[in-house]
Amino acid sequence: MSPTTSAQIEDYGFISDLHTGALIGRDGSVDWLCLPDFDSPACFAALLDDESAGRWRIAPVGAGDATSRRYVGDTLVLESTWETADGTVRVTDAMPPRGDAADLVRIVHCDRGRVRVRSECRLRFDYGDVVPWVIERHRSVRAVAGPDAVHFTSDAPLQVRDNDVIAEFELAAGDTCAFVLTHTASQSRDPRSVDPHRAVRDTEDYWARWLERLDYEGPWRDAVVRSLITLKGLIYAPTGGITAAATTSLPEDLGGVRNWDYRFCWLRDAAFTLQALVATGFVDEARAWRDWLLRAVAGDPAELRIMYRLDGGRRLPEYELERLRGYEGSRPVRVGNAASQQLQLDVWGEVLDCLHVAREAGIPPEEEAWHVEVALLDFLEGGWDQPDNGLWEVRGERRHFVHSKVMAWAGVDRAVRAVEKHGLPGEVERWRDLRERIKDDVLTRGFDTERGTFTQFYGSQGLDAALLLIPRVGFLPWDDPRVVGTVEAVQRELSEDGFVLRYRPDADGDVDGLPGKEGIFVACSFWLADALHGTGRAEEATDLFERLLGLRNDLGLYSEQYDTTLGRQLGNTPQAFSHFGLVNAARRLGGAHTRTGRPEGGSS
Repeated sequence: MSPTTSAQIEDYGFISDLHTGALIGRDGSVDWLCLPDFDSPACFAALLDDESAGRWRIAPVGAGDATSRRYVGDTLVLESTWETADGTVRVTDAMPPRGDAADLVRIVHCDRGRVRVRSECRLRFDYGDVVPWVIERHRSVRAVAGPDAVHFTSDAPLQVRDNDVIAEFELAAGDTCAFVLTHTASQSRDPRSVDPHRAVRDTEDYWARWLERLDYEGPWRDAVVRSLITLKGLIYAPTGGITAAATTSLPEDLGGVRNWDYRFCWLRDAAFTLQALVATGFVDEARAWRDWLLRAVAGDPAELRIMYRLDGGRRLPEYELERLRGYEGSRPVRVGNAASQQLQLDVWGEVLDCLHVAREAGIPPEEEAWHVEVALLDFLEGGWDQPDNGLWEVRGERRHFVHSKVMAWAGVDRAVRAVEKHGLPGEVERWRDLRERIKDDVLTRGFDTERGTFTQFYGSQGLDAALLLIPRVGFLPWDDPRVVGTVEAVQRELSEDGFVLRYRPDADGDVDGLPGKEGIFVACSFWLADALHGTGRAEEATDLFERLLGLRNDLGLYSEQYDTTLGRQLGNTPQAFSHFGLVNAARRLGGAHTRTGRPEGGSS
């Protein structure tokens, strides 16, 4: 047994039922699944340890990784194929959109010859810590642990060995064998049986219907569609909250401590994601998120959190799972996120910008939404000049981050525009004056005249990739020499192999307060492509964009970061931040081709 799972991050495919998601390796093993929701404890956690923490593998006996794999068309139905000496086997994996319970469907098909196949399901609840009580029934098994119950059915005979559910069977050409894993509350009745073949068809039909709303006719269409599907798969359907990523504690530094729980809704990430969805025709998701936002941020705007639970809850206490050894020994494994308590002033601006995008997209206004915006603006008026933890959630001392100030400016600007263009009530003269005061402060204290660039924070020697967003939010025009100089400085000082770091952790005396290093940041590299295009360097922008496409895995998925030396993905996966970066950059580099025309949005 290996010390921890040997699969690389890019080896995983992602499927989702819009409540939770599973990661499935090239070897046919489900190594990560949280039930019933994205932020619930995992019942398969081999991703962060080894098979003892729970997994479910289906593959030909004695076989290793699949010969090939793909998504079935434009869906989240995953198909893995093994070519063996005895024949050819396909495994189809799907999570149908949630009905009464969560279902994971796996169907084995034999396309050629006769092949012996083995299924091994090891359920371990609470991140591998709890071994369930497993009860055998006729062609089914029930596993119970505390509040959770899993019902496991199959066409093949099932055996329970040491609390693992085993099936071994032989298929001839044309044969199939189906498995269904269904989760319910342990006090509930047994769930209704699921027709696995119909469930897969229903899943394919769901994605086909969803994509009928797509409004995008530009270049790189396949990549854009795959990213949009991935973003949709990260949306928590009951509330409209958007998950930043499906996992926790996949490392930004292999073997290091930069391991965080991303299974929550960051207001900033959600705002960026909604801008990508609105711009490509998916307005319903924007409406659902706006309504989620209004519920989540209710109360004192000074108490606004940078992230929330998917149901809108505020408490995300961070703790460590000492039992798990971490992905490739990267410890600690964290649950919850202490950064939820940080002050990040840019979030106020991002929220105001996103609500502006919703108005521009024609989403029917809510009186309550404007009241929330005015309250957020009132907080910004009194707090914009305070130091904060910044976009990147540094755990060092608070600073006057330039990006935070720019987004405060953007939030005020959107309120001014709401009055001027949409006729909403407000003290527009006072807001105009506030907008100018913030801008003057940034231009005076956040720009290094000797180096010709904006800096990460006031007085900093370091840079920040978020500075690339200054013209995107309208703070300065693209052809302003200060913008051009900043783009050149970021490209020069934050580049590794042509891609972009979000910042250099060792700048200004370890600005983020953490040991170790990071890989290049995928979203920031898309921001550079956009900035190169905006400053008239279109050919360079396209070259960078197409190089970034090469960092996806074979299924078109990105994690958060990439190690250019090792040629490996880093960080939690699949990452919304990376995928909306692709969508928005493709739109801009390709001329934003849509049938109807969509709002440009803000800082995404």
